[in-house]
Amino acid sequence: MAIKTILCIEDDRLIGEMYVRSLRKAGYEVDWMVSGNDGLVAARNKPYDLILLDVMLPERRGSDILGALRTKERDLIPNSKVLVLTNFEQDEESRMAMEHHADGYLIKADITPRKLLSIIESLDSTQHDD
Repeated sequence: MAIKTILCIEDDRLIGEMYVRSLRKAGYEVDWMVSGNDGLVAARNKPYDLILLDVMLPERRGSDILGALRTKERDLIPNSKVLVLTNFEQDEESRMAMEHHADGYLIKADITPRKLLSIIESLDSTQHDD
């Protein structure tokens, strides 16, 4: 299944607008949530091919959202890929927990819109190879 729909959960307005504008221009259908609670509700109520999930969010951390969506026992988003977006300074323990349930982990300082599109395209081609 090709990646067509993306949920971006990012509270930084500048970064969120940059990602959403670039993704829409590339042809993706994108919904953008700026709080953890709204992001969790959106992820539960609509199927997305990809979720871009920031770690530090108002109301609820990204690790809490991922834990509510995916555990060892259940996966509420089995057809969705999850890319975690974070910064270097975030603690190792939460980073490791997120990596365990996510499909990828990106350092925000390293991600340009072009690089993000490239990563999504490579995720998409990986899905077709399965």
